[in-house]
Amino acid sequence: MPPPPTRIIALGDRLPAVRPALSDDEDEESGDEDDPKSKLLNTMPDTSRSSRRPPVLNCHRFDTIQVQSQTHSAIVCAAGHAYVAATGHHVKIYDLSMSETPVLILDGKDVGLKELKATSLEFCPAKVASDKGRFVWIGTKDGHMFEIDVTTGKLTGSKLSIHLYAITRILHYGDAMISLDDTGKVTILTPGAAGEDLRLASAQIRGSRISDRQEFVEMLAGKLWTSAREASASGARGPAIRIYDILAPGSAIRSVLPTEPVGTVTSGTILSSHPNHVYLGHEGGFVTIWLTATDDGIPVCEEVVRVSNSDVLCLVGINDRLWVGGRNGTIAAYSLESHPWVMTNNWAAHWNGQTPLPVQKIAVDPYSIDKIGKLCVYSIGRDDHVKCWDGLLGADWQDTELLKVETTFSHFRKITTLFVSWNIGASKPEQLSGSKENSSFLYDALNSVEPPDILVFGLQEVVPLDKANVAKFLKKKKGLDGASTTLHSEHRRWTDKLVGAVTFALPNERYKLLYTKELVGLLSCVMIKTNEQATIRGCAAHTISRGVRHKFGNKGAVAIRLLIDDTSLCFLNCHLAAGHRRVRDRNADAAAIIEHERLFPELETLDEAIAFVGGGDGTMALDHDIVFMSGDLNYRIDQRRDMVVSSVQQNTYQNLLVHDQLTKEMKTNVRLRSFAEGPITFPPTYKYDLHSTEYDTSEKRRIPAWCDRVLWRARDPTRVEQLHYRRYEPDISDHRPITAAFRILVKSVQHDARSSVKEEVQAQWAVRERQLLDSTRAFFVEQLVL
Repeated sequence: MPPPPTRIIALGDRLPAVRPALSDDEDEESGDEDDPKSKLLNTMPDTSRSSRRPPVLNCHRFDTIQVQSQTHSAIVCAAGHAYVAATGHHVKIYDLSMSETPVLILDGKDVGLKELKATSLEFCPAKVASDKGRFVWIGTKDGHMFEIDVTTGKLTGSKLSIHLYAITRILHYGDAMISLDDTGKVTILTPGAAGEDLRLASAQIRGSRISDRQEFVEMLAGKLWTSAREASASGARGPAIRIYDILAPGSAIRSVLPTEPVGTVTSGTILSSHPNHVYLGHEGGFVTIWLTATDDGIPVCEEVVRVSNSDVLCLVGINDRLWVGGRNGTIAAYSLESHPWVMTNNWAAHWNGQTPLPVQKIAVDPYSIDKIGKLCVYSIGRDDHVKCWDGLLGADWQDTELLKVETTFSHFRKITTLFVSWNIGASKPEQLSGSKENSSFLYDALNSVEPPDILVFGLQEVVPLDKANVAKFLKKKKGLDGASTTLHSEHRRWTDKLVGAVTFALPNERYKLLYTKELVGLLSCVMIKTNEQATIRGCAAHTISRGVRHKFGNKGAVAIRLLIDDTSLCFLNCHLAAGHRRVRDRNADAAAIIEHERLFPELETLDEAIAFVGGGDGTMALDHDIVFMSGDLNYRIDQRRDMVVSSVQQNTYQNLLVHDQLTKEMKTNVRLRSFAEGPITFPPTYKYDLHSTEYDTSEKRRIPAWCDRVLWRARDPTRVEQLHYRRYEPDISDHRPITAAFRILVKSVQHDARSSVKEEVQAQWAVRERQLLDSTRAFFVEQLVL
């Protein structure tokens, strides 16, 4: 399989662009946060709990075929194990129950021509069960049409020059077949006599016309929906969509427009869960939703949803899920039952090594229900591969059911975790002396909760983040000098300070330094009680640089992963973009950290990734049961400085939370809304004059803010309980440190018991699958697809 996809926010998302080099003043205000594009991101689907597991279909002997096409534009149709692909001057017939290579290859001589240049394919309908998915119709670039028996490869019918130009599409609807060309000619072929099966040789032919050069053509809800690539008119909201009732001669043409500006129509579908709606995919990442059950019969655009920052290339509706394919090689499935929509699945479908390739088509094989007892969805990528997927997403249904009864095969126990986070402003460990606030800070913090089982220290700005250190670090990366000695010595001194503080503050407990990791300005240390050492495994760490050219590390994160029993934990120590108005940059940093692919190595020792969630393998942050995101997140308060200072002085700073940027982002931003935060009951932690209790009195007089935060995200929110969330008063930095303590419920899986429960769930799925197949088949019959 290809590498797991980035758990992206939506299809087509890329890692945010590199920020420009630092100015002399990192806090310089820049950017316009009122950009409508920024607001649009907040309505995009929730991607936080999507499954990355590919929904493999285990019914064919082979689930992938490669169709060699010089233009990377193979045309494919499917019926059970039979797949037909038109590539160049050949039509290839595959039987996936036998081989991944063609069992038959047809060319011009098989149809009595010099060459066979197929431009369209479709299986014709049949009443006899054995004939369904047996006869395929082939349209050619010269306007000819042929009928082939896929079981023998024999020609069973033909219509020469039925079109004067290339047949671009053949559609099946009820007992009719509909062919089209670029000039707008439509040919409707129906059975030669009532009650007969449709066969090409005896078909009755009727003509019709639509507008020419229609790039999108699809039969949806009994009507032919079309749209051209060209803009409909100057200043129009989007492409004109024309709707034809071609089976009712003389009916009026309906022309409609989206309610908002969208790109060219690329695809369309309907869902059985919303039978009165049509869904159209557009370039630009949009999906438009059209109500078809209107009083005057003219569809109305009810809603426009942006699901991606890139083009929607193809989509298909399957029961209550909308499947979408895009340019980044992934397929996503969305549940439409809530607003915003929820991405339930997102997996790598078409890749060439590490390079994603566009998903050019997604289609449902309606014949697969009767022929192989599965609902097969197949995709075609620019890698010339055709891949088969489970349209019912059975593995995810079983996972969900297993999680519902997890308590029947797992033991649970409670552990305590303490987070200490502080932007130390390049101060030295020995500076924590003198005043009580300085000298007793670490002692007080470490005793703020019963001796924790896990201690997580996250420091920011361990070294000065100035241009001199930028130059030193960049030279060090190139091996030009020994700057690493200076930088690493500061991390080592602070690590020694923290280890010594734990020994002094908690003399009756024994702790082991489990992991340390640094990224120039960042330092993370994880310590555990020695009696927990045997329960820990899978430790790993990684750094994500978001500084100058993504190489410096003045901003970014240190990520540490560990498994305790069968619960996976991920700790993200972050330092995000500074500057009052740089919310978008902070959001971009957070997204790059949360969505970073290959963050950790995959654990090869696990038979099943029972410690991870969402079909993940532990390589990404959101694969973990519980994710903590802490540090100098740098979000500010959108209020005047005098009002903020006055509120703090009057002890009414709680009123400022409605103006806190992070609080607002966690309600709306698709990247952050799955995280939680405890009640903030302390004044803003930034920015102070050094060795003072006064907020910034420099010329810039920065607005106080809650820059320092601890957030968390859990698959089961009931398994994380925050015990406290507070700040401390050492004055050697312009930030005040914070701590957050948690009681976490960790699980230990009894594998034999789980296996027994899993067998029961699989039996339940067999019953549920049959029900879904029956209801899906009934919908296909209702929509005249079968």
